Amino acid sequence: MKLLVIDGNSIMNRAFYGIRLLTNKKGMPTNALTGFLNILLKLLKEECPDRIAVAFDLHAPTFRHKMFDEYKGTRHGMPDELRAQMPVIKQLLTALGITIVEKEGFEADDIIGTLSHAAELSGGECVISTGDRDSFQLITNKVTVRLAANKEDVIYTPAKIGEVYGVTPREMIEVKALMGDSSDNIPGVPGVGEKTALGLIQKYHSVEYIYNNLDTVEVTKSVRAKLENGRESAEMSRKLAEIVLDAPVPLDMSSYERGAGDPAEAAGILTEMEMFGVMKKLGLDKTAPAKVTIRTEANASGETSEAADAAEPAPTKDIPEFDPAAYEVALTDGEIRVYLDGKPQESNPAEFLKSGKPKRTVDAKALYAYCIEKGLELNNVVFDTTLAGYLLNVNSNDYSPERLCAEYGVVYSEDRLGESLFLLNKALWEKLHELGMYNVLTEIEIPLAEVLSSMEHEGIQMDMTALHQFGEELLPEIEQVEQDIYRVAGHEFNIGSPKQLGVVLFEELGLPAGKKTKTGYSTDADTLEGLRDKHEIIPMIFSYRTMTKLYNTYVKGLEAAVSSDGRMHTTFKQTETRTGRISSAEPNIQNIPVRTELGKNFRKFFTAGEGKLLADADYSQIELRVLAHLSGDEAMIKTFCEGGDIHTETAASVLGLPPEWITPEQRRSAKAVNFGIVYGIGAFSLAKDINVSVGEAKRYIDDYLSHYSGVKNYMARVTESAEKDGWAVTMFGRRRFIPEILSSNKTVKALGKRIAMNTPIQGTAADIIKIAMVRVFRRLKAELPEAKLILQVHDELIVEAPEDKAAQAAKILAEEMQSAVKLSVPLTADAKEGKSWYDAH
Repeated sequence: MKLLVIDGNSIMNRAFYGIRLLTNKKGMPTNALTGFLNILLKLLKEECPDRIAVAFDLHAPTFRHKMFDEYKGTRHGMPDELRAQMPVIKQLLTALGITIVEKEGFEADDIIGTLSHAAELSGGECVISTGDRDSFQLITNKVTVRLAANKEDVIYTPAKIGEVYGVTPREMIEVKALMGDSSDNIPGVPGVGEKTALGLIQKYHSVEYIYNNLDTVEVTKSVRAKLENGRESAEMSRKLAEIVLDAPVPLDMSSYERGAGDPAEAAGILTEMEMFGVMKKLGLDKTAPAKVTIRTEANASGETSEAADAAEPAPTKDIPEFDPAAYEVALTDGEIRVYLDGKPQESNPAEFLKSGKPKRTVDAKALYAYCIEKGLELNNVVFDTTLAGYLLNVNSNDYSPERLCAEYGVVYSEDRLGESLFLLNKALWEKLHELGMYNVLTEIEIPLAEVLSSMEHEGIQMDMTALHQFGEELLPEIEQVEQDIYRVAGHEFNIGSPKQLGVVLFEELGLPAGKKTKTGYSTDADTLEGLRDKHEIIPMIFSYRTMTKLYNTYVKGLEAAVSSDGRMHTTFKQTETRTGRISSAEPNIQNIPVRTELGKNFRKFFTAGEGKLLADADYSQIELRVLAHLSGDEAMIKTFCEGGDIHTETAASVLGLPPEWITPEQRRSAKAVNFGIVYGIGAFSLAKDINVSVGEAKRYIDDYLSHYSGVKNYMARVTESAEKDGWAVTMFGRRRFIPEILSSNKTVKALGKRIAMNTPIQGTAADIIKIAMVRVFRRLKAELPEAKLILQVHDELIVEAPEDKAAQAAKILAEEMQSAVKLSVPLTADAKEGKSWYDAH
């Protein structure tokens, strides 16, 4: 018989600090839970125990506190985020059929000691899983300690203790009695450290022997004096350090057989906490989750936490009936599968897709792409599973039906896919209506899916000859700057290696080092920016990095991405970002470098096809215009409505100067503040951006918010709302849950506040560009079908049209972008035409 005993508090603590803070969308932390359960699964696999017990401390004094008032008095309180997870792990372990053992007046160590001793007495063996070395004293030939470590657990046996410490496991008590333990505030003998304590116990084996023979033990005069003065403390420390083996807990090993538990409740807890990866590992992903109430520290009887309450919106009344006459449509392995009321339907795919029958798709963009490829028409898509899942939880990274079924309490079955999809879509439908996001799905996201699939199909022509030539011209420039760096450094080294670069900069050249990581000095862009004027090598490194990235990522990357038709077909991602922005991959065209003159050259390689031109339009300062509208700030609205330059006006108002006196440098500083405010910039970051002191940057921000008081009030309003509700919302109703703002950690909460400030702005801007894309696409289709919307990069749209239709296409593009929505300030987007993206911009 093998008993596995887990030190619950220790493993939860280790998991909490070992994994970055994770939360579900209600802001309830899950990192310690995730780590604990992964450790549990590993233990079950590697140890194959017959019995399991998890021991926890209770928040109550023990016999040691009665013996010594200051016992554990130096310990910091448990972080709120960890404390919130303790009742949940107990609730979950019970549901998994695993026995929890707690006893008032005793610590988890005492429970562990008692159970390990009992297992050995019954003829079995015991494995203790802990992150705490206190359990070393319990090790015997039948009791092993698995000490949790960063990578692999370290297995401690009597031989391992002898090898590492030179004493027996039980003698570890004696060592602690002399050296004490700062984490538990066990005093030991003042002035005696680990080395001295180990030496004494290796030779004399016990505190009792040492004090009975203090006159003859071989120690220095100084150590003898410390021992004499610390006798009472040492004897008390020994009592505090010794783990009891007779705590009043059940000793019958059958009490620790793993029971059936309640799989439905376990699945319900994991679903509520959104721990779907762990759920699958536990084999609960096919179990129908029960409706559960998560326990909290404040009320273990089951009331939901404040964080959960805050993030759970009041349901909207009068949710429309879910349409049983709509069809579920899935595209699986290139085959269209159609279901009605969960039942498979026989149909001609071409006729069905073209028909006006309402369709609920699994992945609208993939289905539109399939139809374009096959020359089919797709009509009347009324709902989409993937996009609904994304809108309801932008913090996820998996919107597959299987994963969404787990999240929304539907049992997923491939054999009964239609039924699973029907129930899942119904749950998503209801939730979207509760949160007021149904229109975002049907009026923005689903129409956009058609647009994006069309853009992917069309692609954009690439001038491969010019691109290749540009790359060839870059190589000697890269080699020259490389040689310049070697000359200044005094030798060759791998410039791309942060470790080698750090040695050159901070050890050989003596530049002031910033933060140091485990692998060496940090050489990131922020660190080097602070050193730009400290040494001639720094601008060279920036130049080297820019050019090598241009060559490796963009020249070679774009060459590899061009299809046999000579066009680049990027993949637009609709469910990738937290703010609602569209992203792209293979290649990521959103990252095409355009800030430097060298980077802008890349636009020359994106060209119109033969006999065609590109029309390009870019929203001007859309996020600031959205900020003006959402905040209602009169000064900002006035500037935009009068066609003024917002950055010049900002500098003039903050500095108290006439606009005509503002210098380019002052305008740049104002621009940094304007855009920084959108992202909740602080004085420290602004100071770095505009190269002033933190005090000056703070004054600049204060003066800015004094002038734009509407913006100041807006920022206060949205952060207060997000703290109360747990989410931020865009102008169109798109919600983003912000678990960070519910954190008690000041740094994490500050991040949450910044997210709350910029989400409505960024999200609204994202919605506007999406609406514009749909309008441009539809109008071109109706009035100018020869022209195609082919590219979107941030706030910029590009249309390809026949040369004689390019002016008309540009006019449509500008009109639809400018009239996409009605704001209190004008949206401006001037369209230009040209043979290449560079010419049209």
